[in-house]
Amino acid sequence: MSDFLELDIQRTVAGRGVIDMKAEHVNIKNKRARFDYEISDTYVAGIVLTGTEIKSIRDGKASLVDTYCMVENGEVWVKGMNISEYFYGSYNNHEARRDRKLLLNKKEIQKLAKAAEDVGFTIVPMRVFINERGLAKMQIGVGRGKKQYDKRQSIREREDKRSIDRMFKH
Repeated sequence: MSDFLELDIQRTVAGRGVIDMKAEHVNIKNKRARFDYEISDTYVAGIVLTGTEIKSIRDGKASLVDTYCMVENGEVWVKGMNISEYFYGSYNNHEARRDRKLLLNKKEIQKLAKAAEDVGFTIVPMRVFINERGLAKMQIGVGRGKKQYDKRQSIREREDKRSIDRMFKH
């Protein structure tokens, strides 16, 4: 009976893009990041969270849709990130869409600030995951926006790869 319940929980969570309930497998991706931007450099940053936010992330209830990062006063902030309120939270529950500080060292922040000042470059959140120590981390990248024809080329390459894979399967 417990196996049935466990499989059911894994299936509903997997429908939101998370593999299963274990903390090692939480991997929330921004699927539009690689499609809309050419990513040149990537960094892994810690996230400053409150108590119920980490519980929601471990449940896979976070979204990176319409998120972006900014460097303000020597600090990197992620804006527009949605972490749903924790179901079992009380009056101490967190606000779903608030600005969250990212933890990077000073040299990395300076590189990001310099890259963000360049015309056409932006700092894009790519994925949120839980590392082996149980801490929430965010992978961010410095990206240049793709033109429309670059996006069509990406779609064409993806479709060609799928058709080649289908041909080799049969």
